[in-house]
Amino acid sequence: MLNDKTILITGGTGSFGKKCTEIILKNYQPKKLIIFSRDELKQFEMNQAWSMKKYPCLRYFLGDVRDKERLNMAFNGVDYVIHAAALKQVPAAEYNPTEFIKTNILGAMNIIEAALLNRVKKVIALSTDKACNPVNLYGATKLCADKLFIAANAYSGHANTIFTVVRYGNVVSSRGSVIPFFKERAKTGVLPITDLRMTRFWITLDQSVHFVLKVLELAKGTEIFVPKIPSMKIVDLAKAIAPDCSHKIVGIRPGEKIHETLIGEDEGRNAMEYNECFVIKQNFSDLNVSNGGSLCPVGFKYTSDNNPQRISIEELQNVIEQISDDYSIEKSRWSMEDIPQ
Repeated sequence: MLNDKTILITGGTGSFGKKCTEIILKNYQPKKLIIFSRDELKQFEMNQAWSMKKYPCLRYFLGDVRDKERLNMAFNGVDYVIHAAALKQVPAAEYNPTEFIKTNILGAMNIIEAALLNRVKKVIALSTDKACNPVNLYGATKLCADKLFIAANAYSGHANTIFTVVRYGNVVSSRGSVIPFFKERAKTGVLPITDLRMTRFWITLDQSVHFVLKVLELAKGTEIFVPKIPSMKIVDLAKAIAPDCSHKIVGIRPGEKIHETLIGEDEGRNAMEYNECFVIKQNFSDLNVSNGGSLCPVGFKYTSDNNPQRISIEELQNVIEQISDDYSIEKSRWSMEDIPQ
């Protein structure tokens, strides 16, 4: 699907963007792969690993999603956009709300307008479990962005642009991950634990990229795709990383939840279940029970504490051992063969 196509990744120098670039260059022959980000140093460093001389299809494009004119220029001739740019640190959002609104909400509006003006074929926007029943500013901005992308399908008109959202949980090895923090603090012999009950969803970088690329192929518009991923207890992760360390309870940070939610009970009414993911449609009449999926039962919700897929301490240790110095993970593909084309 990506062969001889022009793909643009916003936030392309971030953890997801770099892994997505690696996987696309390894498995496809795109016409162009545009790395759109605002950090010139990260673009320089990324160019050392994937130079335009070695990969002639690559383009490094400096810009900010807050800048509508720059996006319009970057989107010229683009077939597919993967929107990964965002401000995402929960505590920072609580104290800098306007900056998060400018990037995550107004930036989303700029992405939509540029995509429509340039007749982009598909836009896949990355979301987060914190956008479901949000209690923090970051989650609220991502929920608003999700609503904007879903609603944008009604305005595509002759552009025929498809907008779809992918929502998943914490990404192992992404920038800001707790793993390097725990590894560093393990040297002191004491690991800070916010709450012994706290659980989180868990997905690797490779899994997230392969899932997004599969969604890019399957998207019809207005959907929110949610992968089936396991959950873990934060205290189990601490034990897996540093089994000999003691724990100090420090309390949850501003804006944090004890448990995360990927599908709330209200959204569950409009959700279809497949073997490897859920698909939330915004209009119940669009749900097709004849395409291999099944309607989620009444009262269904998908939360990190009631998730039937749980990771044990031993499994966590096995995954952590696969993480290299740059916190990359061995490939794990998503087939999602049960979802009809």
